[in-house]
Amino acid sequence: MATRFMSMRNLQFTMHELIGKQKADLYKANDKQAEKATDMILKAAFEFAKDAMHPIFEEMDRQPPELDAGVVKVHPDVRTIMQTLGEDGWIAAPFSEKWGGYDMPATTFNAINFIFAAANYSASVYSNLTIGAARLIYTFGSEMLKETYLPPMLEGKWQGTMALTEPDAGSSLADIKTMATPLDDGSYLISGEKIFISAGDHNGVDNVVHLMLAKIINSPAGVKGISLFVVPKLRPDENGNLIKNDVIVNQIFHKMGYKGAPITGLTLGENKNCKGYLVGEVNKGLFHMFQMMNGARLDVGASATAIATAAYHCALDYTKARKQGRKFSDKNAKDPVSIIEHADVKRMLLFQRSVCEGSLALNMQCGLYEELIHLLDKDQKIKFELLLDILIPVAKSFPSEMSIFSTSQSLQCFGGYGYCDDFPVEQHFRDTRIHPIHEGTTAIQGMDLLGRKIRMKDGKALSLLTEEIKITISNANNYPEFRIDAKDLTDAMEMVLSTTQTLARMGQEKGEEAYLANATVYLEMFGFFVIGWVWLNQAIAAREGLSNDRLKKADRLFYQGKIKVHEYYFANELPKIVSLSQVLTRNPPVTMSVEAEHFTN
Repeated sequence: MATRFMSMRNLQFTMHELIGKQKADLYKANDKQAEKATDMILKAAFEFAKDAMHPIFEEMDRQPPELDAGVVKVHPDVRTIMQTLGEDGWIAAPFSEKWGGYDMPATTFNAINFIFAAANYSASVYSNLTIGAARLIYTFGSEMLKETYLPPMLEGKWQGTMALTEPDAGSSLADIKTMATPLDDGSYLISGEKIFISAGDHNGVDNVVHLMLAKIINSPAGVKGISLFVVPKLRPDENGNLIKNDVIVNQIFHKMGYKGAPITGLTLGENKNCKGYLVGEVNKGLFHMFQMMNGARLDVGASATAIATAAYHCALDYTKARKQGRKFSDKNAKDPVSIIEHADVKRMLLFQRSVCEGSLALNMQCGLYEELIHLLDKDQKIKFELLLDILIPVAKSFPSEMSIFSTSQSLQCFGGYGYCDDFPVEQHFRDTRIHPIHEGTTAIQGMDLLGRKIRMKDGKALSLLTEEIKITISNANNYPEFRIDAKDLTDAMEMVLSTTQTLARMGQEKGEEAYLANATVYLEMFGFFVIGWVWLNQAIAAREGLSNDRLKKADRLFYQGKIKVHEYYFANELPKIVSLSQVLTRNPPVTMSVEAEHFTN
C-alpha cells in the first residue's frame, strides 16, 4: 500500500501563502507565531493519520461492518481512534474552552479533516459526524441537552449522527413520516423509520446520538411542520443510568465503497418507548438542521478532494517507478523510461492536480469566510455570509463530481493493475462515488445555486463574488505572464453572467421549470469558472513565492509546478465553459420537450 496520501507542502502553501495572505491583507498583520502553531497542529494531525488511520485503510474495506444479533460490529480500531481523538481534544477543538475546545479556526479545522479523510475516509467520518451533531446541540439545544450530551460526544465516547432520510422521503423532506407525540415530562414519543444513516449504530462507541427530523402531531404540512430532536440509542434515566430507547437497527446497507463505516436503517418506537428531546424551536427543525447540512456539504467536498488527492499520490509514485516504452524523440534508446516521461501520463497527472489542489483551495477559501463571519461585526460579516452561501454548492459538488474523473485517471495511470485490488486506487475510485449523492445530490446543489443563491438579495451574492474575482484579475495583470489568463477569466466571467441573464429571461417567458431544467449543467459551468478563479489566485501566490532569490531547489520546483498546473487548467478545463453555456442557452431546453413516454425500449 502506498505510504503517501497527501502533500503537506501543498497544504501549507494553501493555508499560509494563499489563504494566510488574504488574512494578512484583511487584518493588516502577518502572525508568524500563529502560522507556526498551525503547522504544529497539522503535523500532529498528519502523524496520527499516518500511524493510526492509514494502516487500516484497506482492512476496513476488506472487513466491512456486520449486523450481528442487533449489534453493528465495526473494525476494532474505530473505538481506539474515537477514544484518542476525544482524549487528545481533536473532536472538541472547534468548540469553546468551556467544552474542552479552543475555538479552532475553520481553515485549520478543514485542513485537519482533509488530512484524516486522505489517510482513511471511512475512519474519518465517525468523529466528523459527531462534531456536526454536537454543534447542533451546542447552537440550538437547551442547557440540559448540552450538559447531558456534549461531554461524552466530544470525548469520543458517544457517536453523533444526522438522521433525515426515510424510505418514502429521500431528498423530499416535506414528506417525512416520523412522528413526535408530546409527553408530560417535556419529552416526545418518537415513531417511524429512517434509512441511510451514516454510523447509525456501532460497537466502536458506548452510545449513539441521533439528531433527527420528525413532525410533531398536528404540526403544519410540509417542511413548515418539521422539528429537530435528539434521539439517543440509549437514554439516561432519572438516576443517570443508560437504558434502551427503543431504537432498533433493522439493516445495514452493503455499499460499493466507503465500506469501513456502516450505513444503517433504523426502526423507532416499535415498542412505543422511544423518547426524543426537542432541539431549538418547534417547527424550525429544517432551519436548524441546515447548519449541520451546510457544514456537512463542505465536509463532503473536502472528503472527495482528500480521496482524489490520495489517489493522485498513488498514481504519482507509480508513474515515477514504472518503466515502460520510450520517448518518441528517442526511439532507439536502449532502456525504457519511467512512464511519467510520456506526455499523456503527464496530462493525466496535471488533470488530477488541477482538480485536487483547486478543490482544496476552494474549501479553504470557504473556511476563511466562515472565520470572518464569526470575527466581524454584523454589518461587515453580511458580505462573507453571502460569499459563503453562493460558494457552498460549488465547494460540495465540484470536488464530488470531479473526484470521480480524477480517481479514474489515477486508476488509468496504473493500466491493468489499477483495475485490480493489488493497488489502492480501485478502492479510492469506489469510495469517492458516494460524494455526489451525500448531503444533497448534485442536482439539488444545482437547484440551490441557480434557484436560490444566484437570485437571493437581488443577485447580491453573485455581485460580491464577481467583485472578488475582479480583484484577482487586477492582481494578475500586474504580472505580464498572467495577462492572457486574466483576459481568459474575464471572458469566462462575462459568459457566466450572460448565460445567467439568458436563463432569467427564459424563466420569465417559460416559467420556473424551464429556468431550472438544466440547473446541474449551470452548476458545472459555474464550478469550472470558480475553480479558474482560485487557480489564478494560486498562480499569483506561487509567482510571489518565486520572487525569493534564496529559495531552495525543492521550493522553486514546487512553485514552478504549481504554475504549470494553473497553465494546464486554463488551457484544458476553463474552456469547457463555452460548450456548457451553449447547452444552457438552448431555448427551450431539450429536457422540457422530451416526455416520459419517449423513454421506451
